[in-house]
Amino acid sequence: MTQSPPTTFDIADMTWPPPPYQPPVPPVTAPDGVRHFDGITYATTPGYRPRLLDVQVPAGDGPFPAVVWIHGGGWLEGDRRYPPPTVPATLLHGTVLAAGLALVSIDYRHSLEAPFPAQLHDVKAAIRYVRTFAAELGIDPARIAVWGESAGGHLAALAGLVGADRPALEGTQGVGSGDTDVLAVVDWYGVSDLVSLADHPMPPLPPMPAGTEFPDPYVALLGASVTDRPDLARAASPVTYAAGSNPLPFLLVHGTHDALVPYSQSEALAAALTGAGGEVTLRPVENADHIFLGSPDIVKIVEESVTFLATRLSTHP
Repeated sequence: MTQSPPTTFDIADMTWPPPPYQPPVPPVTAPDGVRHFDGITYATTPGYRPRLLDVQVPAGDGPFPAVVWIHGGGWLEGDRRYPPPTVPATLLHGTVLAAGLALVSIDYRHSLEAPFPAQLHDVKAAIRYVRTFAAELGIDPARIAVWGESAGGHLAALAGLVGADRPALEGTQGVGSGDTDVLAVVDWYGVSDLVSLADHPMPPLPPMPAGTEFPDPYVALLGASVTDRPDLARAASPVTYAAGSNPLPFLLVHGTHDALVPYSQSEALAAALTGAGGEVTLRPVENADHIFLGSPDIVKIVEESVTFLATRLSTHP
């Protein structure tokens, strides 16, 4: 049976130009009571794909504290729906929800779409969006934290350290303005100092199709080499902001045998945050490579990270 097209339209749906984000639509509730808001457009820019986020809210009465998850992929690739291959999505998502936390998983512009600070602008836009629509999402706008891995860990650290006093790094994407402060940061093996990485050799990369090669992630991020743009490399480095900040609680988790992002990167950020009087926990994962390859403790690492976040979010007045 063919359904007839509507004969009347709501003029509110005909706004032009369309807004750079879309309000949440009613969620889908799973049998376990978890509410799913999937594929929400939180920011748009002409010429780029829409930036999307997913929200999972625990069963029960809210509002719930929220964790914004930022995926990795060298700023060149990655997807909000998929953690690193060593960390099953069911483990990550399930542990967060079981702790009574909402999970917000976000996409952001990759570096060959737009160089830094576009990625940080998108993270900030996602935080503004969640705070703006907190009531509709069942989230407590006063209790938001960030958690990222690899490139996402770098962005999570920047999101925790860079505030409204640096408007060039806040951006005006999506909602456009508003509070982007967060209460805690979990950074899994993220870059903290791009300048010191300039001479670090890249490990062998996976084979690419004939005639192509994997771009240098740091050149792609900055739009230039670190040597050519040391000022921009410093602006993209979390250590730049640690010393002059009033730092949030940070949990840094890093494999001691990480060949892609050396463990010394988290050591440097931990030292800078500690020097500024911050609460910092540096958790080495012995003998593990990038994405915790070689570690038998993935479940423990996830649980420790979620416990850290739940504790900091639950104690906030």
